[in-house]
Amino acid sequence: MNSSEVLLGSPAEHPTPSETPDATSARVVIIGAGPAGLTSAVDLAEGGRPVVVLEKDPEYVGGIARTVCYKGYRFDIGGHRFFSKSDEITQRWQQRLGSEFISVRRLSRIFYNGKFFDYPLKAANALFGLGIFRSIACVLSYFKAQIVPTKPEKSFQDWVSNRFGKMLFSIFFKTYTEKVWGMPCDQISADWAAQRIKGLSLWTAIWNALIPQRKKSGSGVVKTLIDTFEYPRFGPGQMWDKHRDDVIAAGSTVEMGQEVVRINIAGDRVSSVTTRDVAGRETDWTGSDFIVSMPLKECVLAFHPPLPEETIRAAKRLQYRDFLTVALIVKKTDLFPDNWIYVHDPSVKLGRIQNFNNWSPHLIPDASTTCLGLEYFCFEGDGLWTMPDGELIELGKQELAKLGLVRQEDVIDGSVVRMEKAYPVYGPGYQADVNVIRAELARFTNLQPVGRNGMHKYNNQDHSMMTAVLAAKNLTGSHYDLWKVNTDAEYHEEASAGAEDTTGRLMPKPLAAPLA
Repeated sequence: MNSSEVLLGSPAEHPTPSETPDATSARVVIIGAGPAGLTSAVDLAEGGRPVVVLEKDPEYVGGIARTVCYKGYRFDIGGHRFFSKSDEITQRWQQRLGSEFISVRRLSRIFYNGKFFDYPLKAANALFGLGIFRSIACVLSYFKAQIVPTKPEKSFQDWVSNRFGKMLFSIFFKTYTEKVWGMPCDQISADWAAQRIKGLSLWTAIWNALIPQRKKSGSGVVKTLIDTFEYPRFGPGQMWDKHRDDVIAAGSTVEMGQEVVRINIAGDRVSSVTTRDVAGRETDWTGSDFIVSMPLKECVLAFHPPLPEETIRAAKRLQYRDFLTVALIVKKTDLFPDNWIYVHDPSVKLGRIQNFNNWSPHLIPDASTTCLGLEYFCFEGDGLWTMPDGELIELGKQELAKLGLVRQEDVIDGSVVRMEKAYPVYGPGYQADVNVIRAELARFTNLQPVGRNGMHKYNNQDHSMMTAVLAAKNLTGSHYDLWKVNTDAEYHEEASAGAEDTTGRLMPKPLAAPLA
């Protein structure tokens, strides 16, 4: 089955963005060389349509899915598994890289109080791994929550504490959630917890751990953990470098270091975009159609003449969570078997640790060393974001030592990469603001927003690619509504045999009332 049929149903009833009389020879201007932009570009270029891709970064394509190279060490901006429930996307990956994929064993755990715990979280493992006295305290905390639950149950903190007790909540839910999203758990809606943690029962898990359960035959959905995944031997950037090369081989261009500063409009059409390069020179790029994966907020604010004030206000309210990676080179091997570790220790700012040796040995030029990616979640302009690279590297070394994972003297080098607008935030009233923007952008007949930031939707790279696939199809006569990709979808670390395809990723929602 075609994945666009799974995700979308029938095509939407609206006119195709391209109304040009000779669409096969008209140039398409694509803003952004991430997974979405490059997917549209390669489809169109190889289909005979001239394309120019404009990328803000002067060196790397791939957006947040790039692979950065530092002194021969390659590392992700976050780990990027190549797993999709869409056969169409999986086939596309294989067609581009084929034998360059390797199969990687998946292991990720939670690190707390000097111990490792299973992830996804297993209640019995969590409880028994805490030790006898802490386990007793957790059980007492659980019973207290059953006898005197928090009512009304409004927040993420309320929901989890009522079902697991405040002590287990503080250990396995509170710290990491607040590090990632930058807001207290008592200000996150309980709805997110109800969706994200559904099916996890404390006492059922303990009972099943103590009393072996016979497998039931017949019907019933069996969940299987994704214990292996595909990964390009030289990192995810290898995929997007290949897309770029294929676009160029098809006769089109990818222009690096070109930041879009204006989207010029005339009536109901975009006439051109203006970019500024690293030297400050401005260039106008004309085209018949425009596919945009730059952040939706920046897209709206770049229109010239400006869009209506209501649309501008809506765009300015959109929020993002930013991210930085401190890559450390360690003169040791076999530090731990995990691909990545979630750090639940509240005494450190560190949120997650990637061990790139365990993603692919080809990422590491010196087999006697290990490359660790220390991930910090932040807001652009805050104390972490503005900290000098040298201080961030020292912070990473100190925090690894504090956790007891790596000695400071074993770290021999490091590098820092900042990624702005890594995660679109579903802030108060965000959906209403996005709807205002969608309605205004829909009047431009030759403009299509795509991708994670382009649509302000927290997509995986396969979802972002699907919006781009359909955008390209719209320029060859189809009429797909790209906004239906990933609508009301969920994404799980587990796949259910026979279950409906509900791909996507859940986001926490603040309790605050929508902004006026």
